[in-house]
Amino acid sequence: MRKEQHSKGWNEIKTNDSWAIFKIMGEFVNGFEKMSVIGPCVSIFGSARVREGNHYYDLAVRIAQKIAEAGYGVITGGGPGIMEAGNKGANLAGGTSVGLNIDLPFEQHDNPYIDEDKSLDFDYFFVRKVMFVKYSQGFVVMPGGFGTLDELFEAITLIQTHKIHTFPIILVGTDFWKGLLDWIKNTMLEAGNISPRDLDLIQLVDTEDEVVEIIDAFYKGRNLSPNF
Repeated sequence: MRKEQHSKGWNEIKTNDSWAIFKIMGEFVNGFEKMSVIGPCVSIFGSARVREGNHYYDLAVRIAQKIAEAGYGVITGGGPGIMEAGNKGANLAGGTSVGLNIDLPFEQHDNPYIDEDKSLDFDYFFVRKVMFVKYSQGFVVMPGGFGTLDELFEAITLIQTHKIHTFPIILVGTDFWKGLLDWIKNTMLEAGNISPRDLDLIQLVDTEDEVVEIIDAFYKGRNLSPNF
């Protein structure tokens, strides 16, 4: 006999939501306490689906190495693919390697290149995203999917609306990103939905040296600090 599904009443939903606040607060407190002592870092984003031997995986390793050698830590989403490559590069260079892991039904699992004391687990995407934005001195955005685009456009929006300090947002891979940037310029800008100066928030490169040059040039004469 088929069991009837239990539909939560409005009051029950409100009660569950109220208790969820404490779990959300716990994730924020734990994240702030751990991330605040790590020091200046750069976040690397990209697809969880690429593997070692892929051009962008190997490039992400080299980028992370260069970033670590320049004195920054590396933050990733803690999972496989580009995230693993970022942590691997930082690890190879002896730099700080941070993983902000999220509980997902597929794709996501901790990679082995995160520093043992710098692996954080999150249930809530929005808490995890706050950690990326607050404690990153720059975003390096490799080719990826919807999650990568989510992080990219959230950072651009927060900078555009002056909710956080400006920091470098670097897209890596002309072949991958050119179509999106052309659409932004030829459709969004032409429609008047963004300003010409908004395009200056994004830089497009293809090599690890260009990434570090942009970050170093941006912070020359600037203080390194959390973004809000």
